[in-house]
Amino acid sequence: MKKYKNLFSPLTIKNMTIKNRTVMPPMGTNYGGANGEFLEKHIKYYEQRAKGGTGLIIVENVCVDFPLGSNGTTQIRLNEDKFIPGLYTLTDRLHKQGACVAIQINHSGASAVPSRIGTQPVSASNIPSKTGGAIPRPLEKEEIEEIVNKYAQAAKRAQIAGFDAVEIHAGHSYLISQFLSPIFNKRTDEFGGSPENRARFCRMIIDKVRAEVGEMFPIILRVSADEFLEGGNTLEDTLEILEFLNDGVDIFNVSAALNDSIQYQIDAMYLEDGWRSYMSEAVKKKFNKPTITTGNIRNPEVAEDILATGKADLIGMGRGLIADPYWVEKVKNGKEETLRKCISCNIGCAGHRIALNRPIKCTINPDLIFENEYKNLKVNKPTNAVVIGGGSAGLEAACTLAEVGCTTFLLEKRDYLGGLSRDISKFPEKRRIGDFPDYLENRAKNLKNLIVFTNTEATIENVENLKPDIIVNATGSRPLLPPIKGLHEYVDKENSNVFSIFGTMKNMDKFEFEQKEVVIIGGGAVGLDIVEFFAQRGAKVSIVERLPMLGKDLDHITRISMMHIIKEKGVNVYTNTSLMEVKEDRFIVELENKEMKELKFDYGFVCLGMVSEKGILADLQEKFEENDIPVVNIGDSFRPRKILEGVEEGRFITNTLAKMGLLN
Repeated sequence: MKKYKNLFSPLTIKNMTIKNRTVMPPMGTNYGGANGEFLEKHIKYYEQRAKGGTGLIIVENVCVDFPLGSNGTTQIRLNEDKFIPGLYTLTDRLHKQGACVAIQINHSGASAVPSRIGTQPVSASNIPSKTGGAIPRPLEKEEIEEIVNKYAQAAKRAQIAGFDAVEIHAGHSYLISQFLSPIFNKRTDEFGGSPENRARFCRMIIDKVRAEVGEMFPIILRVSADEFLEGGNTLEDTLEILEFLNDGVDIFNVSAALNDSIQYQIDAMYLEDGWRSYMSEAVKKKFNKPTITTGNIRNPEVAEDILATGKADLIGMGRGLIADPYWVEKVKNGKEETLRKCISCNIGCAGHRIALNRPIKCTINPDLIFENEYKNLKVNKPTNAVVIGGGSAGLEAACTLAEVGCTTFLLEKRDYLGGLSRDISKFPEKRRIGDFPDYLENRAKNLKNLIVFTNTEATIENVENLKPDIIVNATGSRPLLPPIKGLHEYVDKENSNVFSIFGTMKNMDKFEFEQKEVVIIGGGAVGLDIVEFFAQRGAKVSIVERLPMLGKDLDHITRISMMHIIKEKGVNVYTNTSLMEVKEDRFIVELENKEMKELKFDYGFVCLGMVSEKGILADLQEKFEENDIPVVNIGDSFRPRKILEGVEEGRFITNTLAKMGLLN
């Protein structure tokens, strides 16, 4: 494409020619088998990204030393020859789709979980890899040499299994990173102290890998260029360390951060597209080697500019390719309006995998394995579908129903679509969320058998007039407002400064910030969004939560990011504290010790959660189900949860059609 000539130009590095400049960097999935083998669904997951046009796929980190160096609950393995056949099946299928394939070899060191590996983790020293993590034991020199050999053996197996390159993971608080970083490495022997000594372990691995794979097999090194922690390596420090590694490396994959600064590794939502590219630019300029940059890159214009200005040679899009495996093909074919851009929520990918030990999911992509295969199914007779509610769940259901051939009617009482997703995206730090309703609206516009009515309240009469064969209720949720003294008298009333989340959205352009006293009741996701909004703009913020901790149900990345903001901005936190009364300019709260306290405010916000808004659901069920017309309640109108669950229910409305015998 002329518009993106750099993005779609090939790049040859030794024996590997990548057809374009897009890279899927390694990201754990928990899709592996219990014994570390590749399963069919795992292969199919990567195959979708290869079909979508990705130039280079770097398969997620593989264990070189089992169980001592394992990471995650179902990590794939390459510590024995028996794993070669399954990995060859993977590379063969990805190559047939035109992708180059690398694999990341890794030892987790102190990041291993003792209960999973059955022993104490190992590291450079006895420093945990994160706050509250297990205390490791320092490796002996003989053990270091053994692990070096295991990296090399794994790299050779990768070459035999058909991979085009191997990536050595030297970042993100894993074992090599634990030697490179002065935070973890307190050794006084030849592996500690100076940059050259701290780089020695990594250098030994690179040299041993090179001896195994030969000169023409590319070696990629992934590094945390800036660790973003006090006492850790800065970009300047890393550039010095790389002087001792450079001549053995063919590509630098320039990442950032450690476990305790993970919001800069698995990028927080507020970080700009390509924010990290200055790091890859510095590495590229110093060493004149190809570099990969990552960091919330969602827009092809940003990717093209990074390449055109020489900040990197390859564009890594991790979560972006989880969200839309066909990103490359869509951009190549001029279909940018159909991109399903990752919103950087970190819930289904990082949250599921890191915090919950689940297989990954995606908030906005409800099927990571089969993608669009549902579109091959079609209704076997004329079928009318009525969807009530145009939020993310309702839009996904309406589009899916239309895509399988239903004549679909969407009724939305407001004058715009997108629901709470659209509303929350009004917070500047949450603007990426708005990309999802944009995508859904564009998808809906391209479906001629989907008719959208806005400013239309659903009634039994107008639903009946549409002669439905299936009805989907997706009427969302509303703020929970308990019978607390004064709350209903003040919240969202004219000339009042007490707001629910809905009132907050209506008044976004009226708020002032500098030195304003702001008190938020409720320390869940919405309350913390408001904390972020005001604290970042100079307000004096306090937050009240009746539970012992804030953000109990937040994903791991967002919670760490929010706690950093709270500390940095001096937010006053009251946990184990309950709201007792609302007044015009103050909240009366009961502290943990049962003492009553007045919290004065210029703006007060009540964010105590959401409750389902059922709409006319009961009437619909009474009217239509006796005639065997199913009424399916989905999304927050079923139960308030995250966007992910509602979107899944919207997509898998096909299950209801199948039960009705309507899908072939």
